[in-house]
Amino acid sequence: MKRIRIMATLVIANMLMATPTSRASLNLLRRSPHPHPHPHPHPHPKPNNAHKYYFSSSSSHFRPSTFRKSYSCPIWSSSFSFCLPPPRSTTSTSLSSSSFRPFSSFPPSMSSAAAASVDSAETLSSNPLLHDFDFPPFDSVDASHVRPGIRALLQHLEVELEELEKSVEPSWPKLVEPLEKIVDRLTVVWGMVNHLKAVKDTPELRAAIEDVQPEKVKFQLRLGQSKPIYNAFKAIRDSPDWSSLSEARQRLVEAQIKEAVLIGIALDDAKREEFNKIEQELEKLSHKFSENVLDATKKFEKLITDKKEIEGLPPSALGLFAQAAVSKGHENATAENGPWIITLDAPSYLPVMQHAKNRALREELYRAYLTRASSGDLDNTAIIDQILKLRLEKAKLLGYNNYAEVSMAMKMATVEKAAELLEKLRGASWDAAVQDMEDLKSFAKNQSAAESDSLTHWDTTFWSERLRESKYDINEEELRPYFSLPKVMDGIFSLANTLFGIDIEPADGVAPVWNSDVRFYRVKDSSGNPIAYFYFDPYSRPSEKRGGAWMDEVVSRSRVMAQKGSSVRLPVAHMVCNQTPPVGDKPSLMTFREVETVFHEFGHALQHMLTKQDEGLVAGIRNIEWDAVELPSQFMENWCYHRDTLMSIAKHYQTGETLPEEVYKKLLAARTFRAGSFSLRQLKFATVDLELHTKYVPGGPESIYDVDQRVSVKTQVIPPLPEDRFLCSFSHIFAGGYAAGYYSYKWAEVLSADAFSAFEDAGLDDIKAVKETGQRFRNTILALGGGKAPLKVFVEFRGREPSPEPLLRHNGLLAATA
Repeated sequence: MKRIRIMATLVIANMLMATPTSRASLNLLRRSPHPHPHPHPHPHPKPNNAHKYYFSSSSSHFRPSTFRKSYSCPIWSSSFSFCLPPPRSTTSTSLSSSSFRPFSSFPPSMSSAAAASVDSAETLSSNPLLHDFDFPPFDSVDASHVRPGIRALLQHLEVELEELEKSVEPSWPKLVEPLEKIVDRLTVVWGMVNHLKAVKDTPELRAAIEDVQPEKVKFQLRLGQSKPIYNAFKAIRDSPDWSSLSEARQRLVEAQIKEAVLIGIALDDAKREEFNKIEQELEKLSHKFSENVLDATKKFEKLITDKKEIEGLPPSALGLFAQAAVSKGHENATAENGPWIITLDAPSYLPVMQHAKNRALREELYRAYLTRASSGDLDNTAIIDQILKLRLEKAKLLGYNNYAEVSMAMKMATVEKAAELLEKLRGASWDAAVQDMEDLKSFAKNQSAAESDSLTHWDTTFWSERLRESKYDINEEELRPYFSLPKVMDGIFSLANTLFGIDIEPADGVAPVWNSDVRFYRVKDSSGNPIAYFYFDPYSRPSEKRGGAWMDEVVSRSRVMAQKGSSVRLPVAHMVCNQTPPVGDKPSLMTFREVETVFHEFGHALQHMLTKQDEGLVAGIRNIEWDAVELPSQFMENWCYHRDTLMSIAKHYQTGETLPEEVYKKLLAARTFRAGSFSLRQLKFATVDLELHTKYVPGGPESIYDVDQRVSVKTQVIPPLPEDRFLCSFSHIFAGGYAAGYYSYKWAEVLSADAFSAFEDAGLDDIKAVKETGQRFRNTILALGGGKAPLKVFVEFRGREPSPEPLLRHNGLLAATA
């Protein structure tokens, strides 16, 4: 994991949080990546089930050798009003057939005096946030640019908004087009700053963003609550020409009207002022929550000097731990002799839970992980309480009973349908999860494990891995050499060519990047014409980078934002993961879960990049109902189990040997291993999310932890510890876009599994049929964006409404449901 509602800014903390998928103009400014669940890096285990009627609602080291530095006075600027030195003359790839400019920050109409009122002209002239660019100057922006740059931009946009309100008419050229330009400017610039906070965090950058964030939110609210704009959209909807508008344009208008209502436009002045204060505070709390999770994760370090303490851990983990020790000043640390440093970052934490024979070490890490951001200066408890309190107050102001109803107003589901789906799935998963636990106990007993009669939370992952190895003869660590990142990416790109007829090629050096590990790619159609670009930041950097995996837009496809000589601006995305970095002279060797995560995020990116929707406010992932946005990402995960696809990427990084056929068959057989347990885990997250946003009363007799414990009675076979504080790092719902929406993972799984079953029906070995079905998927699911209701899009692709049968079949839960 997408675009997320604006107040929800960052997440995906290692699986529970992921990224944005904005709906209308205001939401486009509320950025936050598509998240994924904790503590496992793979956000959504597969097991799941649902019922058809739920959907009848209408509602090497892989590092570039060089990367370009951006210039203080960009060579691509169309207006050099503040660029004192003459521009350099050089060629550069652009996002259109001519030259792309996301915006001209200070066109000739803006006087130098106005600019000077924000900051000195000389300071602004060197501020990369205010330059025009082909691609964002990620390498040049630092904390010192944020305050003056954002304030100058907001002042300019305020002028433009005032001019729009004076001249607005209920027509596309006089309303939607100027509005999109305003939205796009802030979306691109704020997105750049917010992205750097997620991947290159510093105290200075945090402080700068915190200072200007209230001003940014104030402008967002001013824009979202503009009566002239709202009335113009209503006039379009009520006009006799309404029926002649395209479906995409009708969807855009309806979304703008609904969003305006949800942002308080219909409130009287006093209530609107109260609403705006709530929005400001929620934005601030969301950022603070995310920062506390990151800081708490970074704070934990365990130095190991005795190798006996980490017996059982594979060489890849020891190498990573030694590398961490070197970075902390232990210059002579080696994988073989240590010392080693273990952190709570997923590539470090998970191997310990899976492989460490030292039960005390597993317990120590489990407790540390589960209590992150729950004590001292980093305690998120009070922040959660205040977020829930303010969300409820916001809902009441808008006339809803609870915040979940507000959330569902822009989704396919209703609160009742979501709850019913979760309970159906829980019932189908419970017995299987109980049996999973009994199997673990029996296996541990047969292995004469001292803890066999008292298996608990820090034992299940370890013994599950042992049982999986025994049952399927698969050792995840032994698979790593077959999944080197360069080969995996080659395989993904080859699959994309087969399915969707696109070519992806490296374009390192074309665009500035924020870290030397970041790769940049160009996407071309079958005629060789560029149609999109994307960044890929693959590796974990615990000292500066948020955990998890996500995709977000950099710029969207747009007719309005196209430059002269071009019909459309091309989309640009970024994919961010936190997988195991290269160690020594070895490339990044991935776990199978990490492979699935890359496929997942690439699915999100494809929907952004392959859109054929030219209306920028509904292009790509924009305006897609949140509970449908996971369809392409989860769809792509299925290809990890497709024989030809897997064999194309599973090549030993040293010998080039293909993964043995018998190992592939075992991997396939292990796909449904502990399906009930994994399904139940996701259902616990989704259910506690709904409970907190429907029935929980802030300040009432029941605490947030009481709610968690109550939900766990029906969703956890092993009761949670009394001190369980996982909510304090549940970034998906407190710092991301999944508040009262975590159920979306399960909802979308039904859609994605059924979509993949179309390829199964066509014949996965029939390349012609696969290509034809792939083109149909591209022309519907990937192409139509938010311009058509997701249920209609699905039916257009599949020929019928969704069925849960493929999902149940894929996850081995069909019998449980029957």
